Amino acid sequence: MEPTLHPRAFGLVAGLGVGAGIFYYKALVDAHLALGLSPRLLMVHADVRYVLAQAAARNIEQLAQYLAGLLKQIALGGAEIASIPAFAPQVCAAELAAIAPLPLISLLDTISTAVAQKRFRRVALFGARVTMETKLFGVFGTPGMLSEIELIMPTPAEVDLIADTYTRVVERAEASEEDFNHLRTLAHTLIDREQLDGIILAGTDLAFVFNPGNTDFPHLDGARLHVDAIMQQILSPPPPR
Repeated sequence: MEPTLHPRAFGLVAGLGVGAGIFYYKALVDAHLALGLSPRLLMVHADVRYVLAQAAARNIEQLAQYLAGLLKQIALGGAEIASIPAFAPQVCAAELAAIAPLPLISLLDTISTAVAQKRFRRVALFGARVTMETKLFGVFGTPGMLSEIELIMPTPAEVDLIADTYTRVVERAEASEEDFNHLRTLAHTLIDREQLDGIILAGTDLAFVFNPGNTDFPHLDGARLHVDAIMQQILSPPPPR
């Protein structure tokens, strides 16, 4: 399919946290400019405290309604497609998709497709505690999705290390050398000990820790894969009305 010279208007629900929104914004702008295109981007700011509280309490319907309201704002602003660039809100992905006022580019579907294409069979997740403990919000083990993939849980102490490091990175919107070294060492340990095919980086703010130049272990980078999927849709002609 040939890219369109008139990119579709894209809406981003930012603020979940701020660092992840900045990463997506910069990555999308850079991708447009590399093609000689002017971005058509709209953003709305979500209350991360409310979203995380609803996600932790599994208040699925309330969270979906809140996010749908934000999506309505960017739809009214002219967005044709949109996405939620964070993992915690994916707890209500199915409910949100049913009521969203415009098409969503799914973060979970992007990762599922990439895992299948990579032919990974034994993996571990790095991300927020809720992402790891819910097995990527039920993606692993759900019939028809990644039920054939074996998801290995790190030890409780290792889960604490990953979750605490991730929370720190989210709060600071940056990663220290110590953060990088801890997670890199653990990734190698898990791959060797558990005979993993790779690590799934299932946290948007892990983009502050790992990048294509410093990630020396088999992995899938959820945030960067999602940006690629968003760009593919932005450059695709809109469906006929």
